[in-house]
Amino acid sequence: MAYLAPSEFVTKMVDAGESKIFMSTRDTVIRAYMAGAILALAAAFAVTINVQTGVPLIGAILFPVGFCMLYLLGFDLLTGVFVLSPLALIDKRPGVTIGGVLRNWGLVFVGNFLGALTVAVMMAVTFTFGFSTPPDKVGTVIASIGEARTLGYAKYGAAGMLTLFVRGMLCNWMVSTGVVGAMISTTVSGKVIAMWMPIMVFFFMTFEHSVVNMFLFPSALLMHGNFSILDYFIWNEIPTVLGNLVGGLAFTGLTLYTTHVRTAPKRELA
Repeated sequence: MAYLAPSEFVTKMVDAGESKIFMSTRDTVIRAYMAGAILALAAAFAVTINVQTGVPLIGAILFPVGFCMLYLLGFDLLTGVFVLSPLALIDKRPGVTIGGVLRNWGLVFVGNFLGALTVAVMMAVTFTFGFSTPPDKVGTVIASIGEARTLGYAKYGAAGMLTLFVRGMLCNWMVSTGVVGAMISTTVSGKVIAMWMPIMVFFFMTFEHSVVNMFLFPSALLMHGNFSILDYFIWNEIPTVLGNLVGGLAFTGLTLYTTHVRTAPKRELA
């Protein structure tokens, strides 16, 4: 596969961040909607594999297919724009403002949520035969995961909130690596391989991804209903988004620093 030097793919990252900030509202929301829907389907796919095989590693190995599809198609995840959009601001691209970055984040959040929610409703219909029966085995497991990831953290109070935040940070370190992976090669096979590895790690390690949770928790509410939407936002979505944000910004800073050090001209000794 054709490999790009760090200085080359960092330039591509900055260019990508700039283009996302200036993208129209309609295009941003549609691309984010499709990304949320595809990632939600990939999560349902991975859980189905786990249930049918009893081997979680197989589901983790195959889950990245959704991530690769959506990035090859040019769609946007909230975790991805947490990394890319600030780069254009840091690079002082003309017309790029903090308001523009926040607008991009907000629109992508809305689009991702709507896409994941759409799939959650459709899959709930599938798992329950139009809500006429209890959920099947896969639906029960998905609902149980969504419920456990809310109530499981809530019972630990502040310690649970901290754990959730840190898992969100670790998740976006891996997702950010996948986003960068899409830019270090000029071939489809190279991009897929580079994206696949970190996404497999985050899914198998059960780190918290805000968009995956946008699918899991509505699914749990539709098929179990043992907690409220307020519980979901307080005990998962908000801490997860904050963790994803901090993890993404940390990755942005480290990427810029390491590539600068590696590509800066060496000083001559006096």
